[in-house]
Amino acid sequence: MLTLLASVTSPFARKVRIVADILGAADRITLQPTTTADITGPLRKINPLGKIPALVLEDGNPIFDSRVIVEYLETTFGDGRIIPRDPDKRFRQLTLAALAEGVNDALLLISYEGRYREPNQVSQKWLDHQLGKVTRGLDYISRHLEEFKAPGIAAIGLACALGYADWRKQLDWRKLYPSLVPWLDAFDKAVPAWQRTKAPEMD
Repeated sequence: MLTLLASVTSPFARKVRIVADILGAADRITLQPTTTADITGPLRKINPLGKIPALVLEDGNPIFDSRVIVEYLETTFGDGRIIPRDPDKRFRQLTLAALAEGVNDALLLISYEGRYREPNQVSQKWLDHQLGKVTRGLDYISRHLEEFKAPGIAAIGLACALGYADWRKQLDWRKLYPSLVPWLDAFDKAVPAWQRTKAPEMD
């Protein structure tokens, strides 16, 4: 069995779990709940950066971060549905996935600013900087939404970012980007793993 160290509320771990589910590999992975704040657990011994998710292979070797884990799962269990094999399509899909990942990164940093700093230390300039990444990213995505097709990795990454924003409420993307609302609804219907990977805390 493979072991996935992750938080069930992490959008990056959710991305990995969705990929594993789509590829029929979910039953080969044991989820070991952990958080980045756990300084005594095994995470920091497996990934020196202390970031989730991390995947431990059957031989004990670790793989991190989520992008590398997705590459491993696609290489081991995939058939090109998640990441295309054709070079041109592959690198376009990976570029769009990196954009969705960047939106997710910025959303996470916005949350961390409020979680890890004292109220009088919160930097509005920093928050605006990160929010600018989110809005520019979603602007671009909205103009190229036809390229974010399930079950591709770009679509999975975008869905996880939107789901995370629904939970943490860094911005009201449903009001700002109405075209993304039916897109996420369609993703939900096309990818059963979307509901299967939803954490109770995200309701």
